[in-house]
Amino acid sequence: MARTRYAPDRGLTTRMTATIFLLGLVFVAFIAAIIGIGAATHGSTAVIALFAIVLGGGFMIGSLFFSDKIALATAGAREVSPNDGPMARDLHAIVDRICALADMPKPRVAIADTDMPNAFATGRNADHAVICATTGLMRRLNHEELEGVLAHEMSHVAHKDVQVMTIASFLAIVAALLMRMAFYSELFGGGRRNNNDQNAALMLFAIMAVSIVVYAVSFLLIRLLSRYRELAADRSGALLTGQPSALKSALIKVSGDMSRIPTRDLRAAEGLNAFFFAPAMNLNAGASLSKIFSTHPSLERRLAELDKVQRQLSQAR
Repeated sequence: MARTRYAPDRGLTTRMTATIFLLGLVFVAFIAAIIGIGAATHGSTAVIALFAIVLGGGFMIGSLFFSDKIALATAGAREVSPNDGPMARDLHAIVDRICALADMPKPRVAIADTDMPNAFATGRNADHAVICATTGLMRRLNHEELEGVLAHEMSHVAHKDVQVMTIASFLAIVAALLMRMAFYSELFGGGRRNNNDQNAALMLFAIMAVSIVVYAVSFLLIRLLSRYRELAADRSGALLTGQPSALKSALIKVSGDMSRIPTRDLRAAEGLNAFFFAPAMNLNAGASLSKIFSTHPSLERRLAELDKVQRQLSQAR
């Protein structure tokens, strides 16, 4: 947790620590399994695994240090100054107020010219952060609602959960790379097999099986953390502004209007779901399986948590 006036969330800190610890244990078991498979194939598969780990590490470091540039490019957003028109001026004014309330450095400010109502914040730390709002969001929300959304997004920077999510994704990246490498090795290496080739094929299948299990475990742990961090951002953002009702209103507006956005536009933005204030593509909220794979908690859960914040603030007055 960065030193800001955002309310600390022990639940989030505990979950981030537990996620990294559990993924570390899975990673150790993963490496042990790969070493065992590599020994059975005289080291040939171990070379593939080492290459995947190095490549996955490169992806993770790149994502960590260039997450702001990657996210802005993916969203088609541009950085703006207060002199770039009324929307940019109003956006900067709200960000300035939140930074003053939270006592944190001002992030770079960007706007994405799209009708999809959304916002996101990313960056490896408070000094290299960027906050982005879409024109669709700014057209739909009033000043208080927009402030609530941006306070939510800036809490992700204060809580440092963006960095944790990026680091946590390392194991899933490595497992996905190994699955793909093993698949293509089997695909292009088949056809002319002697006994040794058949043994190697069995080892490649073993790598694929282990990688699938590791990817599934990593995916579920990351999704669990992602859903909780959104609730934590709702709570801390509402506590900072003192207006949970404004954030509730923003959530209802954004969720309701998201269904009116063309599916093509939503699919184009789906890669930023984990960063967005509200998911661009939401699975059937009634299906229990969809909740497991969702990056965000349900709207009902978020509104219920904000009701708790409202009661907490009322009791404190």
